Amino acid sequence: MRILGIDPGIAIVGYGIVDIKGNSISMVEYGCITTSSKSRLPDRLFFIMNEMTDIINEFKPDEMAIEELFFNKNTKTAITVAEARGVEILAAKQSGLEIYEYTPLQIKQAVVGYGRAEKQQVQEMVKILLNLSERPKPDDAADALAVAICHSLSHKFKDLYKI
Repeated sequence: MRILGIDPGIAIVGYGIVDIKGNSISMVEYGCITTSSKSRLPDRLFFIMNEMTDIINEFKPDEMAIEELFFNKNTKTAITVAEARGVEILAAKQSGLEIYEYTPLQIKQAVVGYGRAEKQQVQEMVKILLNLSERPKPDDAADALAVAICHSLSHKFKDLYKI
């Protein structure tokens, strides 16, 4: 099974792709989709949609897992990121993927074993679990790989997280 993990965003969308074979997990690809803050929002959303579609077409994942949004401060940013998240979900749905969502707490719990883990702890566990020589960079890509790992570990219960 191939899983596409997404760390949603508008300026930077992290993505990570992992393969699951039995109890083994391996990294296929990771990276980021970046948009310019100088571009208009509709143009940025359109760019994200096209890039997501290209990634899905190239790597042919079986499922997508995406992080739920959690904001407690800047409402304007939350709305813009939510719009981008909607486009990211739409790209996956149009490609026929099943989509699952996980909270940051669930992702940290699955990857590190502690729901309040620090970002560096999550990145280190992603490195270890995927047998990488160094921590994935940038942070958004590492977070996306963590989302994919979380889904792989939650796969037996995946219907609970389907959206």
